[in-house]
Amino acid sequence: MRPSKPAVEPSADLLPRRGRRKEARPGELLDAALDLFVEKGFAATRSEEVAARAGVSKGTLFLYFPTKEELFKAVIRENLSGRFAEWNEEFDSFEGSSPEMVRYCMRVWWERIGATRASGITKLIISEARNFPDIAAFYQQEVIRPGTELIRRILQRGVARGEFRAIDVEYSVFSIIAPMIFLIMMKHSLGACSPQDYPLEPERYVQAQIDNLLHGLCVPGASQEENDA
Repeated sequence: MRPSKPAVEPSADLLPRRGRRKEARPGELLDAALDLFVEKGFAATRSEEVAARAGVSKGTLFLYFPTKEELFKAVIRENLSGRFAEWNEEFDSFEGSSPEMVRYCMRVWWERIGATRASGITKLIISEARNFPDIAAFYQQEVIRPGTELIRRILQRGVARGEFRAIDVEYSVFSIIAPMIFLIMMKHSLGACSPQDYPLEPERYVQAQIDNLLHGLCVPGASQEENDA
């Protein structure tokens, strides 16, 4: 009897694994990519891991997204920047007062972004921006600039209507952005590691920031001397 030839292990791209599908919609690939980018960061996430989680071959992933950078940009568009058209339409049709708009803006941000997996993208960018400046520049163009412009429009509306005092709009924008960034960082860093040591109720936190932003800390009617004492 002739000795049998050693079996040749087929390529993973040629031999379908159990559970592997031949095709996957881009949305499923982006969903898997979002999970991994938030869990592991941009640098540590490998394209083959994304393909495996989506149940497809790496070759199938590359048909839609030729590089990891393009995949990450698509994740940003799908979960963040692609929503600004909708948010600007809401701004244009909003009939309430400007203080009501600020409240709506911050609450909706938490419901649609902060409370979702997509909030982890911001923490990832802050953590890895210096190592991946092209990704950081893309995020600046696609998310930070339109987000800042939308908040600026809300504040300018309030000043123009006499609902807000004359303020430095360019810098007052950060009074809305900064509390939201803090909440994201707590959610995905210290708060995630030891929530018992950093208890934070997001809805209560957002409400407190809104109240302090709109009403300040000073007692209404008190003189400036009393407030400075």
